[in-house]
Amino acid sequence: MKELAEGRAFVLLYHYQSTPKKHLAMNKSFGLDAPLIKFEGDLGTTVWTIRDAVEGVQIFGGIGSGKTSGSGRLFAYKYLANGFGGLVLTAKADEKQLWQKYCKDTGRLDDLIILEPNGDHFFNFLEYESTNTPSGKPLTQNLVQVLKTVIRASEEKSSGKKDDPFWDNALDMLITNAIDLCFLAYNNVSIKQLFEIVQSAPQKEKKGQKEKNGFDDALAAARIKVNNQVNTLEASLTDEEKSKMNDNDIEILIIETLPDAALLKQINLFFKETYFNLSEKTRSIVEFCFSSFLSQLIRDPVYSLFCRHKSTFTPEDSLHGKIILLNLPVKHYYKVGRDSQILFKYIWQRTMERRNVKENNRPVFLWADEAQNFLHEYDAEYQATARSSCIATVYISQNLPNYYANMGGDKYQYRVKSFLGTLGTKVFHANADIETNQYASDLIGEGYAIDWSQSYNTGEKISIGKSTSFKLEKMVRPDRFNGLATGGPPNDYYVEAYIHLQGKVFKNKLSHMKTIFTQH
Repeated sequence: MKELAEGRAFVLLYHYQSTPKKHLAMNKSFGLDAPLIKFEGDLGTTVWTIRDAVEGVQIFGGIGSGKTSGSGRLFAYKYLANGFGGLVLTAKADEKQLWQKYCKDTGRLDDLIILEPNGDHFFNFLEYESTNTPSGKPLTQNLVQVLKTVIRASEEKSSGKKDDPFWDNALDMLITNAIDLCFLAYNNVSIKQLFEIVQSAPQKEKKGQKEKNGFDDALAAARIKVNNQVNTLEASLTDEEKSKMNDNDIEILIIETLPDAALLKQINLFFKETYFNLSEKTRSIVEFCFSSFLSQLIRDPVYSLFCRHKSTFTPEDSLHGKIILLNLPVKHYYKVGRDSQILFKYIWQRTMERRNVKENNRPVFLWADEAQNFLHEYDAEYQATARSSCIATVYISQNLPNYYANMGGDKYQYRVKSFLGTLGTKVFHANADIETNQYASDLIGEGYAIDWSQSYNTGEKISIGKSTSFKLEKMVRPDRFNGLATGGPPNDYYVEAYIHLQGKVFKNKLSHMKTIFTQH
């Protein structure tokens, strides 16, 4: 049987030339059809454009396969050289130095913002989310959604928590009412205030306890604020109006006229009735989920970087060409590093989605090596609209099981594959993982190959018969990925990979081709 030639016929040869010290001239129009990479093969050149970039990139490859130093390096240089802004999440300690080199080589070092302990930059997410609203007024739901997303991502990774609307709703109500109480009492919200309110909220075994605490202080401040509004409202009523109203009428007027009064009544009802009467086990689980997350935020380095100081930058800076790097590598800071990066990532994603591309169409990239560490439930929804917001996602990971293990929840395999389906370009380097190789082979698909057969007749006369037929088989068998070149001196610093494009074909009339990336 003749081997399918399409599996290995086409190669990419890319040679990066060092950039002059002057900043590269940027493409101010940022047209979606502007070329970024040329894939050269025997039948011609296929151009990979900004349009392809904003449809997303997923790179798979085993340890030492060259996924970071080969294809990942190429995409990074191309995005930087063409003026993209971006966000870089870090899992390994050397990624800061790597991106400093990338930015230096492309004349973008002045655009690099590094958020790290003992550094020069800070981002106060509470301040940002509280004020970055269309009306300019605090919007509780903004903060609720941010905190819930990070908490859920943390739970899914650590425990494989199943999806349960009850727990989600209970957590949602606790976060919402705690934040509302903070805003109502102090006109702002802080992590320490939230932590104290949740820790000291009324509970059955402490009923009647008189000492002051964070919850009582906040509730008293909120009552003073609302009482002042009520006094002002009552003073505005004439004696005739008052004579026609009973106590119930006055209470209805207060609730309908003063939003803060209605909010205080709702908060009081939640903490002293709904939350108070929860079973001890149920309440302890909900409270622990929220409190354990808040306890991370009130400790350094996270508190100093994300809560204590005024912001020195915002996600919008990426839209003006800045590259924001979060130097809190997961391998060094573990859960704290992961959760704080997911927090900023989610805020950055929502900000990029709100952009007006007619006013600013600069492409931005979201970069995550060891991307399984940074997944959250909103990723698939975000990626589905990333193209229209000119966001180029690049996720790099070793294999599919890494994503499965970190996604958690019910039907995690479908959730992962649904997310991967939103990434238009996939690059498969050398890999020893059976499931990932099978996924790559299935994605590339099947094709017809010529099947040669011979027959021998040894009767009175010897005769040989030959026949050919077409047989449908995998264009790239799963075992082929295991033998791809991994770079380094043994391979003359060349890295092999198969690249697959969604909705686009190479000059070979196929949606995939075999490529070579250089590490030089």
